[in-house]
Amino acid sequence: MLAGFRQACELQRKAGCRLVCLDGSFVTPKEHPGGFDACWDIQHVDEDALDPVFWDLSQGRAARKRRFAGEFFPVRLPEGATGRAFIEFFQVNKLTGEPKGIVAIRWRGVKNQ
Repeated sequence: MLAGFRQACELQRKAGCRLVCLDGSFVTPKEHPGGFDACWDIQHVDEDALDPVFWDLSQGRAARKRRFAGEFFPVRLPEGATGRAFIEFFQVNKLTGEPKGIVAIRWRGVKNQ
């Protein structure tokens, strides 16, 4: 899973992405996490330089999950059940409704390559 997350982040960074946030069972104490959920900021991304898998919705989220072992959502995209942007949705414990942390990765000085 970590290799898939790293590969996806590198593809996004090369296209100009400056922020990726990591959530899901991957950032919990689970011994065998089921996967990861991530959201990424599309603000500075060059769509022509971005791997098309990030926009592939032909089979729901299957293409990204198959390729990277996790899921990626744009940070401002509303999550279906709550309507909250994914960046906000990830910061709430689904069971308790309490705030929780996520892992944020910021790249400074990113240049499209």
